[in-house]
Amino acid sequence: MELQGKVAIVTGGSRGIGRAIAKSLAGSGAQVVIGYASAHDEARAVAEGIGGVAVQANVGTTEGCEALVGAAEEWGGADVLVNNAGVTADGLLLRMKDEAWDKVLGINAGGTFRMCRAALPAMVKKRSGSIINITSVSGVRGNPGQVNYSASKAAVIALTQSLSREMARRNIRVNAVAPGFIQTDMTDELTDDQRSELLARIPLRRMGEPEEIADMVGFLAGPRAAYITGQTFIVDGGLTV
Repeated sequence: MELQGKVAIVTGGSRGIGRAIAKSLAGSGAQVVIGYASAHDEARAVAEGIGGVAVQANVGTTEGCEALVGAAEEWGGADVLVNNAGVTADGLLLRMKDEAWDKVLGINAGGTFRMCRAALPAMVKKRSGSIINITSVSGVRGNPGQVNYSASKAAVIALTQSLSREMARRNIRVNAVAPGFIQTDMTDELTDDQRSELLARIPLRRMGEPEEIADMVGFLAGPRAAYITGQTFIVDGGLTV
């Protein structure tokens, strides 16, 4: 129960990786605020199952981020922030519309920025805190057909590094986790041929499980990671080796 008495916010916490993270943090004793965009039933079910609260909020707006932070303040303010919310709008750059670029950068990078800005005052007051930003291997080495997504996730890594330097003297740690291919609703839609081709690229020959990302996040959120900040941890089965 390393997070007993702590309060955590998890954006995009209604399904997939976010749901696994919310459950993991709650299992370590944290009170969890789950942010979600539209999956109302799923978010409520997760919140009820862990004794947390679900808040519908668009992290692409300042108001949405402040609503999540406000919910955490009911329990004394956030000690842990996990920026997991993200979107895709894939396509080749030559055919990409401004809207696809703006949407992905606005949620993935902009949402991370806005959530950090909203949550930090409470952490600064406590002189402690842990922020974990979920980036992607696409932000580490790029991916064709995902220039907007890759750029947004690379921006998250740079934000993590810069913010960690700003906040270190206040005992607030900022790290990132970069998942590879993880078994989620999105990967369930792959054809058998697509799945076989994908697995051939992964040295461990399997996709990761959401709980494996949650385990890394839980470690970074807790006291065992007290001397770790500004780092990006790649969890991809060896894909980027």
